[in-house]
Amino acid sequence: MSVGEIVCISPIDGREVARRATATPAAIERALQAARAAQRDWVRVPVAERCAVMLRVLEAMRAQNDGVTRELAQQMGRPVRYGGEFRSFEERVKYMVGIAAEALAPIAPAAKDGFTRYIRRDPLGLILTIAPWNYPYLTAVNTVVPGLIAGNAVILKAASQTILTGERFQAAMDKAGVPKGLFQHLVLGHDDTAKMLSGGLVDHVSFTGSVEGGRAIERAAAGTFTSIGLELGGKDPAYVRADADVAHAVENLVDGAFFNSGQSCCEIERIYVHEQVWGPFVDGFAALTRQYVLGDPLDQASTLGPMAATRFADVVRRQTAQALAKGARAHIDAAAFPRNLDGTPWLAPQVLTEVDHGMDVMMQESFGPVVGLMKVAGDEEALRLMNDSPYGLTASVWTRDEAAAERIGGGIETGTVYMNRCDYLDPGLAWTGVKDTGRGASLSRIGYEMLTRPKSFHLRKV
Repeated sequence: MSVGEIVCISPIDGREVARRATATPAAIERALQAARAAQRDWVRVPVAERCAVMLRVLEAMRAQNDGVTRELAQQMGRPVRYGGEFRSFEERVKYMVGIAAEALAPIAPAAKDGFTRYIRRDPLGLILTIAPWNYPYLTAVNTVVPGLIAGNAVILKAASQTILTGERFQAAMDKAGVPKGLFQHLVLGHDDTAKMLSGGLVDHVSFTGSVEGGRAIERAAAGTFTSIGLELGGKDPAYVRADADVAHAVENLVDGAFFNSGQSCCEIERIYVHEQVWGPFVDGFAALTRQYVLGDPLDQASTLGPMAATRFADVVRRQTAQALAKGARAHIDAAAFPRNLDGTPWLAPQVLTEVDHGMDVMMQESFGPVVGLMKVAGDEEALRLMNDSPYGLTASVWTRDEAAAERIGGGIETGTVYMNRCDYLDPGLAWTGVKDTGRGASLSRIGYEMLTRPKSFHLRKV
């Protein structure tokens, strides 16, 4: 890749999918000026009208679904049989539109004679959304649409691996009649992004990516007082209690571990199983995993595609090899997946038992198709192990006892607690994390609070 260019290489066959020149300093300056000018007018548009525009954006995005699904397969390897991202995209847009009037309404304290008092939610101004490649539409929409509804301007930086997503967003915004300059996608290199942040040229940055990427964002913005939202690494655990519906847990946890080749923010990466259901769970989990078809993601028969890049697959290979060298047991024969080849993005799913927290596969983010299973004696041991992690995005408890799930969930150091489900983002709840997973929140009413600032009015009558 030459200086000043972003090149997307397909993990399917190593061919070039797209090549785009990065924005020049002059183009970046023009974009910033246009965004500021458009935002000054946009903030005067009633919330209901902003919402109507975003619903038109949704329809324009949905109209692109077939092309987007194939593009995503070519860019990052997700099988086309799963149909892209616009079902959940639609759910999030419609939810945030539905709560906008109430969430953005002034907050009035108890009445006080002789005074008018309220708190208004004002937009932050200009938001920079830095999207990842694994779910480029779903992660971006979490701030792009609420940010615009709240009265902000938005600049989107798409990931290099899914660089075409920025153009799809722009086309939908233009078709829906979003004012010129209010939303812009820019092709930016890391240095360009760092300069925008260090110069205090945006008012908020939303970043989804690695822990090291989050640290780089914080370093670049240091001293500017730019607000920051970060969703970083994860090592999401599940606990299968003795009273769990084992068949239900197996079906959902296999999907939670291996969907999108394990390249999901809230992927299940480690599972703690009560000793009373250990045998049936392990047998069922391994049997269902063996049914995956690792193949061309453009083929409807494929249920597992390549990872997005060889370097990501190599991380999983190293973690798996280390675990096996330390005594872990592999339950999946990689030779049964003919495309599984070292030195390529093609990687078979793997299920490991006889693992412990001295192994990287149980402690460090894998972000790929491998999961470790550990036997536990009960709730206390499971809770201790779930919390023995530098990350905290989601955790799931599989049980028929809701009170137990709430009790255990109350002790888990995580952003979201699930019972009998996983790997899902409910737009009515705050999407957030703790520890090295990041800070801030998106979606729900709280998501609007992250994208606005309070302005108090204290008016005395004389």
